[in-house]
Amino acid sequence: MKKLLLFLIFTCFTTSGVFAADVKMNLNAIYGQNSFHTQGAMYFADLVEEYTDGSVDITVHPGGSLGFKGPELLKAVKDAQVPMSDILMGVVAGSEHVFGISSLPRLASSFDEAKELYEDTKPLYKEAAAKWNQKFLYAAPWPPSGLVTKNKVETAADIKNAKIRTYDKNGANFLRELGAAGISMPWGEVYSALRTGLIDGVLTSAESAKNGKFWEVLGHFNNINYAFPLNMVTINKDYWDSLSDEQQKAMLKAAAETEKHQWESSEAKTKEALNVIEENGIVISQPSEKFAEQMDAAAKVIVNNYLEDASSETEKVLEKYIK
Repeated sequence: MKKLLLFLIFTCFTTSGVFAADVKMNLNAIYGQNSFHTQGAMYFADLVEEYTDGSVDITVHPGGSLGFKGPELLKAVKDAQVPMSDILMGVVAGSEHVFGISSLPRLASSFDEAKELYEDTKPLYKEAAAKWNQKFLYAAPWPPSGLVTKNKVETAADIKNAKIRTYDKNGANFLRELGAAGISMPWGEVYSALRTGLIDGVLTSAESAKNGKFWEVLGHFNNINYAFPLNMVTINKDYWDSLSDEQQKAMLKAAAETEKHQWESSEAKTKEALNVIEENGIVISQPSEKFAEQMDAAAKVIVNNYLEDASSETEKVLEKYIK
């Protein structure tokens, strides 16, 4: 709070409640400069500069270079240690339960359904951010996760005891329910682990399969639409309140346009990546009816565990999507 008071003293003055001076703010980005979500944050910053005629200057810091990367991000923005941040919602679900929704398995089977789920849950996200002294600006999904394996998967029996790399606890539990073993390891080690047989497959997006050149070590991509996990961008509420009405309106306009752009970009990247991996020899398939039923049953276990600690409002939203 002391940092924010100094910021207000040295960068602004008010006349009849109107914020009149130029504002400079840092935006913490947890992924590298070329990451999809970091690129989105930069797109947002450029729009804000344009729509505020340069009166709000946001500098994006990629790769968590400001020192904030994970579960501490909600608190870091709340305490104004950093004015703004890009945040993977699932990573901060331990601090605010509702932010775990988008990483739950098999709630949405397409981008349209994922967007509908997001619109239904957005009021809950805004309310949760406000509890943490933050203004929710926008959110967008990662490309959806599929199952990348050496051999075709038609039922859960085809992955029984298989060691599959996943990126979170939900994924590990989901795979365990299907009879496989969820393995956690740094992304940089995945390719070599596949080549040496340390793991048998990966739960990841077509985009990541493309970037990892998985056609060199794997042969099949089952397009299971496991989840559409969201990243959000929030701003400390005290910083937000220090802006003029015109600056706030401009930032909200930029946020809405960035959100639309990022959703469209995520879908486009998915289609492009599927084409690339297919052209390089990976066979793409949709889940069989039996495998879909088995995955839905596994997902229901994960979702029911999540609902044990969920609010009545969250339960009401999720009822519409639980298969």
